[in-house]
Amino acid sequence: MKQIAILGSTGSIGTQTLDVVRQYPSEFSVYALSAHRNVELLIQQALEFNPAVVCIADESCYVRLRDALSDLPIKVMAGKNSISEMVTLPAIDVVVAAMVGYAGLQPTMQAIRAKKMIALANKETLVVAGEIICRLAQRYKVPILPVDSEHSAIYQCLVGEDRNRVEKLLLTASGGPFRTFTHDQMLRVTAAQALQHPNWDMGAKITIDSASMMNKGFEVIEARWLFDMPVEKIQVLVHPQSVVHSAVQFVDGSVKAQLGTPDMRIPIQYALTYPERWQSDVPRLDLFATNNLSFEAPDMERFPNLRLAYEAIEKGGNIPCVLNAANEVVNQAFRDGKCGFLQMSDVIAKAMDRASYIANPTYEDYVQTDAEVRRIALEILKR
Repeated sequence: MKQIAILGSTGSIGTQTLDVVRQYPSEFSVYALSAHRNVELLIQQALEFNPAVVCIADESCYVRLRDALSDLPIKVMAGKNSISEMVTLPAIDVVVAAMVGYAGLQPTMQAIRAKKMIALANKETLVVAGEIICRLAQRYKVPILPVDSEHSAIYQCLVGEDRNRVEKLLLTASGGPFRTFTHDQMLRVTAAQALQHPNWDMGAKITIDSASMMNKGFEVIEARWLFDMPVEKIQVLVHPQSVVHSAVQFVDGSVKAQLGTPDMRIPIQYALTYPERWQSDVPRLDLFATNNLSFEAPDMERFPNLRLAYEAIEKGGNIPCVLNAANEVVNQAFRDGKCGFLQMSDVIAKAMDRASYIANPTYEDYVQTDAEVRRIALEILKR
């Protein structure tokens, strides 16, 4: 039985990971759960799955969590550093890194050092510090299995293939709710509109990133590190139907694609059971009902975040970290009604111009860069 730690268990990926565990209770055991501040849902999960450890990042929620679980033999921890401590516990086999944003970097690094298999849903970990993460994984011989639907699709297409024979990675994107909007229309869109993704059920931050195409930009950077692929070999295709989750083009001209319904439980289960495939109760793709699959090039004029992501990975160093930190600030500001939809890209571009450049950053440099850029982005927003 695999002992699983789920970081971000109350979020979209975390709750769907628990759905997979429910289907295979004799194969998976939940050893540890963590959440940011959704203490009530974390309590419900702990009561159902009876983990050995639970951790809440927001320390103000500690007393409520401790008191609710006081009758159970569950260790209760609090604070961001406690999550990094939790993942090193000897009994844990797999760490599902489902935390959102920069906060997932340190716990993932600690889990790798503790030689835990990583099921990676936190794309910001590789966006911010891809080189360090890949070096650590190689040093400690730790497998990183992607949970993102696009990267899981590419991973599946590459199984049994020689990666030197790859000509292109083809990352598909739904285009989000504003795919056909004009520039003038996007000037007036609201966070409520942006949160209505046409195909996928995701958390608020990722859904906004999807609407702005920053999510796809992050996935380009993530693919660069996950598959050791130069960025010029990674192409984004807008595919509104979200049936083809991604594909790989090989040097002989053939293309392998992975298709399925837009249900995150498929890539989650694949990461947890690899190299095997297990029965799943997710809805099946009906190819007879799928009579229109279309693909188009992304418009980087209307969606400049994708262009900014390509620029960040091409510049390298700490610039992808700059991109991520600025995006986290403006994403929250947009959700709070303090920033326009198109203004997000303007703030990110200015932050990338103003931030200090470090060609060969250490982890400490990333910490400093993240803090610096958040200050810069907030200053730009106040003007």
